[in-house]
Amino acid sequence: MLNTSIFKHHAPFKLEAGGVLPEVELAYQALGQLNTDCSNVIWVCHAFTGSQDVADWWQGLVGKGKLFDPEQYFIICVNVLGSHYGSTGPLSINPETGDPYFHTFPTITIRDIVNSFDLLREHLGISKIKTCVGGSLGGQQAVEWAISQPELIENLILIATNAQHSPWGIAFNESQRMSIEVDPTWTESHPLAGINGMKAARATALISYRNYETYGVTQARREEGLDKTYRAVTYQRYQGEKLAQRFNAFSYYVLSQVMDSQDVGRGRGGVINALGQVKAKTLVMGIKSDALFPINEQEFLAKHIPDATFQALDSLYGHDGFLIENELITKAIKIWQKFIKLDVNPMYSFFKALEDRPRTLVAHD
Repeated sequence: MLNTSIFKHHAPFKLEAGGVLPEVELAYQALGQLNTDCSNVIWVCHAFTGSQDVADWWQGLVGKGKLFDPEQYFIICVNVLGSHYGSTGPLSINPETGDPYFHTFPTITIRDIVNSFDLLREHLGISKIKTCVGGSLGGQQAVEWAISQPELIENLILIATNAQHSPWGIAFNESQRMSIEVDPTWTESHPLAGINGMKAARATALISYRNYETYGVTQARREEGLDKTYRAVTYQRYQGEKLAQRFNAFSYYVLSQVMDSQDVGRGRGGVINALGQVKAKTLVMGIKSDALFPINEQEFLAKHIPDATFQALDSLYGHDGFLIENELITKAIKIWQKFIKLDVNPMYSFFKALEDRPRTLVAHD
């Protein structure tokens, strides 16, 4: 990828589950210039099959004239451990064996990813982060980082994410792993092993990323004979083929387990106690139609992160709305930024009559 840099950590990297990576490489992109006092850092955490090329997959928010403009900010996005786009992952060479890890790649967690980010942060001389933002798996990273280093992040933006991955979400991920496992090539030590299983896994995932209403509109049935293929059928197969052109089954399998590992309360006296340690000014956004990370999970985050602000977003696109609804997200963030600059709390609340519910910033049309 253009503008991608590689950070190399030539020392053993201990993992939360007890394993060790002999060394770590992180692929990242940095846009803009870091100012002298590190007051312009925007750290974006990418989602499941995303990459460090944030200006590509989140072009509605990142770029010249956008909310996060490289002419104003130093924007950094790092490819997570286990992924496909240049960071240490299952297809990387294990320096101890001289062969790719493949199935021997160790178990990694959200905390491991955040710890690797911190190595890069120190290497780059970044002493503070103005804003850390992420959606879905990226939001899991962002909230974990805000808990593990409360003084580091000034502003925290969490979208369509959670503090602890739900049994519902884990079940979806296990169903996808089962699809990969039944691919007869999965046992092979080859970069394309399990690729057809991954196509089926992606089709399952897509159902959780969207919802009933999404398919009813975007893949609506037409007046056609039985000799024609339904739009929903071709769409599911297309999405599987599309991912197979840019990803691998090993990374898909590993990152699904990473998502399952999300539990900010592990070893911290529980989730509520952990969220109470966040010191960043926090905006939490949830999508009303999200079937995978239901909006009550974001309400929970906003309720237990001190002085957090909550915003509900209306979107046809379910969980994928965090990648699609750029105008809504930009509007919500700008309004929130206005209030935090004034150092006052947002004045509108859907839940102000219920003291145990999080505050809401503003209603969208």
